[in-house]
Amino acid sequence: MNHCFFTFLRPFVLLMVLLGGSCGSVLCQNLNDKLMNRPYADLRRWHLGFSVGIHTQDFTFTHNGFVSETGEQWFVDQPSFQPGFCVNGLIDYRLGTYFNLRFTPGMYFGNRDITMREYNSGTERRQNLKSALIVLPFDLKFSSLRYRNSRPYITAGVMPTFNVAKQGNDYLRTKTSDFFLTCGFGCDFYLPYFKFNPEIKFCFGLGDNLVHDRPDIAEEPDKLVISQSLKKAVSRMVVLTFYFE
Repeated sequence: MNHCFFTFLRPFVLLMVLLGGSCGSVLCQNLNDKLMNRPYADLRRWHLGFSVGIHTQDFTFTHNGFVSETGEQWFVDQPSFQPGFCVNGLIDYRLGTYFNLRFTPGMYFGNRDITMREYNSGTERRQNLKSALIVLPFDLKFSSLRYRNSRPYITAGVMPTFNVAKQGNDYLRTKTSDFFLTCGFGCDFYLPYFKFNPEIKFCFGLGDNLVHDRPDIAEEPDKLVISQSLKKAVSRMVVLTFYFE
């Protein structure tokens, strides 16, 4: 991930810290009291919930050094990031004192602003690559011991995705499916009637998500040359989620 990606990530981390502080001091004012909210919530074998959140999508491009017959050499980058919206359901299964297995199917709506630049002339082209992802994340959640009304945790898992957004005959086209490894961290805050869990998750795509066989633009060499200049494009995502359980 490039420097711009980490620059975009800073507000996510800052928001997570602020949420932790505010939840600790406002939403969970009785952290300093002996009263525990929902003391038996973690003993249930199954429980359900839902989440809403925001995320950002990134591409790591690998170029192959292709030079066209006219001497053009194109480079592709994603210079900026835009937040998208996500909503998920939650099915949680208790494995033991510290471990839970979580399935959180949902939808991620987002887009990527892609910039394409020709090396010799400096000519630029742009594409807004939209996506509507059906996500099927499976996570193993490892929680610390509960301290009054809070309980930090970390997660690790896998996330198959399926892009159902319609794609036109543009410069780049992505595959309809992808597969991610994920890791994250968050904290359970026990409120009187439910648990509130802010969480940050990092998602790392495992394969090339770019469609290279493009007969739809075979008669448009100005578009085809850009697709031919890329060896692969690997997806990355950062997701800030708010769970209600």
